[in-house]
Amino acid sequence: MPEWPEMETYRRMLAARIVGQPITRVEVTRPKSINVAPELFVQELIGRSVWFVERRGKMLLFHLDNGKRLLLHLMLGGMLHFGEAEDKPERTVQVSIGFPTGDISFIGLRLGYIHLLTAKEVENQLGKLGPDPFDKRLTLERFKERFARKRGALKTSLVNQNVISGIGNCYSDEIAFAAGVLPGAQISELEEGTWERLYAAMHEVLSEALNYGGYMEMPLMQDDTLTGGFNERCRVYDRAGEPCVRCSGVIEQSELSSRKTFYCPSCQRDR
Repeated sequence: MPEWPEMETYRRMLAARIVGQPITRVEVTRPKSINVAPELFVQELIGRSVWFVERRGKMLLFHLDNGKRLLLHLMLGGMLHFGEAEDKPERTVQVSIGFPTGDISFIGLRLGYIHLLTAKEVENQLGKLGPDPFDKRLTLERFKERFARKRGALKTSLVNQNVISGIGNCYSDEIAFAAGVLPGAQISELEEGTWERLYAAMHEVLSEALNYGGYMEMPLMQDDTLTGGFNERCRVYDRAGEPCVRCSGVIEQSELSSRKTFYCPSCQRDR
């Protein structure tokens, strides 16, 4: 599932290509992927333009010139493509929105969705979403406070979108590795220095991942050579059996709360 770096990469690429452009075409082939009747969805969008594109955690918000929003959540299996129809992947498109600069194809939205909402409806839906990792108000102390009442394993709370938004399975493991703590470490037992390392690691890992287009190799456009570049730079995620880049130990894979988890038992601590 796309996480903070992937969705921020898409946001920047799309904003550069569609902001200020009128919507010229809308096609819905799977009504379950939207939240209103297809006829109304088309009617509401044709002729409108996107003022700006915002990211909230793992979601994108397309702000329309009439004050309404399109809320996109790709969920598991969803992907985006921008460009000419003949260039898109050979997969079924659930929703397509056309601009003079190209079409956005929303693909694989079996669990994901793109909903047309008012500003109030968006806030009602996303009101419990945790702060963005790079929110300037998220100081180290406030970061710690977000976890203060949580129990159980660190990773379980790192991927909880109501704690911090945008971090998922891959980057929770990469952040834990960078901080030198096990993903399964108990929150209540973490030391002060570990929190400081986690806070710094969150920013360092996500910044690096963004610079390399995230780990998911799902290019937005035909000439997109950025997206997915972080995959080969992952230190532990999906690296089971490989040597640790830090201590030469062996990366192990386990399951934590039904999630695949990767770590180095030799140099990651339990507190």
